[in-house]
Amino acid sequence: MAARGHVQDPNDRRLRPIYDYLDNGNNKMAIQQAEKLLKKHKDLHCAKVLKAIGLQRTGKQEEAFVLAREVAALEPTDDNSLQALTILYREMHRPELVTKLYESAVRKVPSSEEYHSHLFMAYARVGEYKKMQQAGMALYKIVPKNPYYFWSVMSLIMQSISAQDEKLSKTMFLPLAERMVEKMVKEDKIEAEAEVELYYMILERLGKHEEALEVIRGKLGEKLTSELQSRENKCMAMYKKLSRWPECNALSKRLLLLNSDDWQFYLSYFDSVFHLIDEAWTPPADGPMSLEGNLDYAIEQTVRFIEEQIEADSKNLRPLRGPYLAKLELIRRLRQRGYNDEYKLGEPEDLMFQYFLKFGDKPCCFTDLKVFVDLLSSSQHSSFINRLLGSLPLTPPTEGNLALPADIKAMQRHLCVVQLTRLVGLSYKMEKAQKQEAIREVIARYRHGLHFGKSCLKTELQFSDYYCLIGAHMMLDLWHDGDDWAVWQCLALLEEGLSNSSSNAQFKLLLIRIYCTLGAFEPAMELYGSLDAKHIQHDTIGYLLTRFAAPLGHYTAASQSFNAALRFFHSNQKDTSEYIIQAYKYGAFEKIPEFIAFRNRLNNSLHFAQVRTERMLLDLLLDANISTSLEENIKSMSLSPEEDDIPWKDLQDNRDLTVLFNWDSKDRDISVEHRQLSLEEEQIWLLIRSLTLRLVSGLTTLNHTSEPKNSEKATENGVSSKIGTVRNLIRQYEETLDSAKQFNERMIKYPFLGPPSSRLAGFLGSGSCQCQKEAFQLMNDIYELDTFGLDDSCEVQEKIGNRLKSSLCHLQELFHRCKGDLLVFQDGHCKVSPHVIENLVFFVEAISVVLWVSGYFAGVLRPFKSNLQKKKKKKKDSVATPPIFTGFQDYVTGLQTLLTNVTDYIRELETSLVALKIEDLSLNNVNFTEEEKKFTRMSSEKVHNSFVHSLQEIGDLLRKRLETIKKLKL
Repeated sequence: MAARGHVQDPNDRRLRPIYDYLDNGNNKMAIQQAEKLLKKHKDLHCAKVLKAIGLQRTGKQEEAFVLAREVAALEPTDDNSLQALTILYREMHRPELVTKLYESAVRKVPSSEEYHSHLFMAYARVGEYKKMQQAGMALYKIVPKNPYYFWSVMSLIMQSISAQDEKLSKTMFLPLAERMVEKMVKEDKIEAEAEVELYYMILERLGKHEEALEVIRGKLGEKLTSELQSRENKCMAMYKKLSRWPECNALSKRLLLLNSDDWQFYLSYFDSVFHLIDEAWTPPADGPMSLEGNLDYAIEQTVRFIEEQIEADSKNLRPLRGPYLAKLELIRRLRQRGYNDEYKLGEPEDLMFQYFLKFGDKPCCFTDLKVFVDLLSSSQHSSFINRLLGSLPLTPPTEGNLALPADIKAMQRHLCVVQLTRLVGLSYKMEKAQKQEAIREVIARYRHGLHFGKSCLKTELQFSDYYCLIGAHMMLDLWHDGDDWAVWQCLALLEEGLSNSSSNAQFKLLLIRIYCTLGAFEPAMELYGSLDAKHIQHDTIGYLLTRFAAPLGHYTAASQSFNAALRFFHSNQKDTSEYIIQAYKYGAFEKIPEFIAFRNRLNNSLHFAQVRTERMLLDLLLDANISTSLEENIKSMSLSPEEDDIPWKDLQDNRDLTVLFNWDSKDRDISVEHRQLSLEEEQIWLLIRSLTLRLVSGLTTLNHTSEPKNSEKATENGVSSKIGTVRNLIRQYEETLDSAKQFNERMIKYPFLGPPSSRLAGFLGSGSCQCQKEAFQLMNDIYELDTFGLDDSCEVQEKIGNRLKSSLCHLQELFHRCKGDLLVFQDGHCKVSPHVIENLVFFVEAISVVLWVSGYFAGVLRPFKSNLQKKKKKKKDSVATPPIFTGFQDYVTGLQTLLTNVTDYIRELETSLVALKIEDLSLNNVNFTEEEKKFTRMSSEKVHNSFVHSLQEIGDLLRKRLETIKKLKL
């Protein structure tokens, strides 16, 4: 709540109990206390606002807003009321109302620094940059402090960034900002580092790199002290943009002489050297070689400099990695230019071996060498690995035992070799028996390494965890090759690893992926919860969970996972505004555009669009025409078929597709092409889901009215435009399905540790797409029947009749694809069929769409039937009943029979699953220890229980849908 300082005003004392109740979350008592106070002091506006806050927090938004509007209309100027209203508007997600509040306060108290400052920050929250500029200058005129002046300058920069016209940005906003800063420079009023940073930012955006360089190298640049080497980094950036390679090289060299381990300056040094060589640069006849001093401009000089760095480092007690890696980087660059052994830098294999001898006991050794493995030819891989193995300080093996490390450093060296062995692809070339032996060895080394971590805390990782992870990856290779037992051994190993190292995120992430691939969402949800994902992780790794939530039949868990993700995205706008305000307050101007870009990146997130769409579809699936009507659901979501709020052109794929560690060789690892194909697939699937949602919302706009659809009044009311929208959406839906089929025909397979496939293939393969497409096409036919009436719609009625029969036939085919055993133990193998659950979920979605359309159909037919009965009563001769009525009744009966069969089948599946004994699980070719058997049973029980709960949730939902069908009577 608002800060309350020294109590001087008696009103503060009266309000204190209400503040305390609100702070403690006791909102009802806060409301009661406020009402008591208002009875005695009707003019105490703050009490009314505090009551509104209590109402807002108890879900009574409309009442709260009425009270807030009453107080705001009085244009209060007391701090208590203003701060309370600010808090209320923020909680209502109405920051634009705060600006009006402080605009009126500033009008009434024009000399108040505090109110002007609050007004500026209120504009910042809603991104009113022009008004921010004006408010900043108004504030500076009242209180001439530098920060206020530069607030106004920064607001001009933000206007330039947000301007649609780049020319306007470069010719008006930025030049004006530059003049404003130059005025302060000339008057020698620049005081803080932030002001110099802002000047540099303006010049950089204007492309005035020479001027920016002068500022950094000059007197103003001396103020850049908060970050290490801030001045040098900015100079380097300008030298590169100006292509002043001599200065770039000399500065890099000078900085490397100060710190020979700074990798970024090695890269700048090499870049500049080769640019100088390409330009055939020669030093001037007289004077210094560059503004930054002497430099190297030939390959011989570069080789000598690197050798000198290595020689200097050899005298250090603690060697640095930079010089040795720089030598390998130089060899790579020389080879790219066609030089091989001309400069005698040494063989990469020898250099990498020497590097391993120096740094092999460091966890970073593998990641350092990984970058340079491609310098080795494929024929060198085996000799290199054998050479590394020969250097390992392991104890001599006894009969039947392994040569094991004596300490952690020796183990780290061996672990590095194991990782490199997999990276160069040697483990893929093994025979099956060799692979199994390698897995046994890795597991034995993992368990041996655990004794090095006996003193570790529960939150710390075990030193040998990577052995466990590599063993799991090798088992996944066997699973991929068709060995069903391997995945269960993999799960058992990872569960064992997690029991010893409960904080290992990699174990959890890989388990999530495997469980979801097997069709078991329940353990994945539990594991993801234990990861305790924070903030941006909901966007970067959330797809690992949300992709499988609803498709695996765990609807309650799906709601929870969607809600967790949406809470983050919805709070993004509010939170980012606070970051921007803090950046203004503390002068971190260069961070403000970053925060804006961050906010836009999240607003345009592919994952955000997916979760929002899936959440609304799930809500309709669970509630529409069950607990509430479809119309009420659509209204509560504020859905409109005309509106598409997904920013298709600006969608950003923020998924971290490398979150799972792997040691795969380049040909097996995730590629740029995989990323692009995955994004294309996800966008197609999102478009299908978005169009489905909009078509369902369009269904509610076509409800039967007593007005003829082709009347002038109906056209005025927009009915014709509504059917036009629906027809356009149906056309888009059909076109998107065609695109989806073309994409699916490419049979794209992603690496197991890469992006998971979308539901697109299952949607097309199960036949759910055909069922839903026919239901949407039926909407248009029903509308035509409603428009022309029974007498003039014989062709339409015939078309509807044929479509009803086809729809029922396709639904039965979809049900047929749902049949199969979920979990089978036989002949020492355990097989799972996750497609059974996925197809059942597709059936649920298809039947729900069909029932919503059938509800619309029944609504259209009822008035016709009523009119027909009236005619029969008036006329003595019998009036023939159009076949459309019997066709509809037969269709509904068919749906009811089908759904009864499906619910019976699910009950049978559930019964057989419950009767299945996990103890019967025994795997061929695997000699499990008792410990391994325990973890195998644990993982198989998790899969088993998840399947049971999936079937229960799917069965419950279908039984509710069955009750809905029974109500479809004419």
